Amino acid sequence: MMILGLVKWMQPVHGYDVRRELLSWGADKWANVQPGSIYHALRKLGEEGLLREVATERVGARRARTTYEITLKGVDEFETLLRGLWWGNHQTSDPFVAAFAFLPALPRPEAVAALRSRGQVLRASVETMRASMESSWIRDSKPVGVSWMYELWIARGEAEVAWCERVADRIEAGVPYLPEGLASQDGWNVGEEADGRH
Repeated sequence: MMILGLVKWMQPVHGYDVRRELLSWGADKWANVQPGSIYHALRKLGEEGLLREVATERVGARRARTTYEITLKGVDEFETLLRGLWWGNHQTSDPFVAAFAFLPALPRPEAVAALRSRGQVLRASVETMRASMESSWIRDSKPVGVSWMYELWIARGEAEVAWCERVADRIEAGVPYLPEGLASQDGWNVGEEADGRH
């Protein structure tokens, strides 16, 4: 969707410019768009009839550059994907959640330290995003939606920082990990035993 949307917005456009724009948005971090896959994706979208090549030019010893435009079929696909993401509630996969499901397997001091460290990293990321929002790069060269996306990421980051601190405090205070009926079952009390808590 990102590539179709950018071609629609910037057309006619070279693959290089699509790649540069996506990287300037940081889309490799939040949209799972890998820089090395952009040219391949452009060709594939062309093969599927969603984009069309309008020109190929070579300047000096540089690689040939292909210029793309979106087709009517591509516009339909883009709008379908766009609306699906706007109106749907899609949960992204977070490897941390999978690890957190096994909280009892970690010694309490390590879990506390890891959560506090995660909070510090997230806090630094939030401050970086705040600085970006106040920069001329956002203010003068990006649509207002980009700064609003940063607001969303900052709000999420701040919420997770607060959650990390709350949960670290609970673990440190010795709040039991498991309901009483499960706590005595084999295999469920590793984290509790690791630091002497049952």
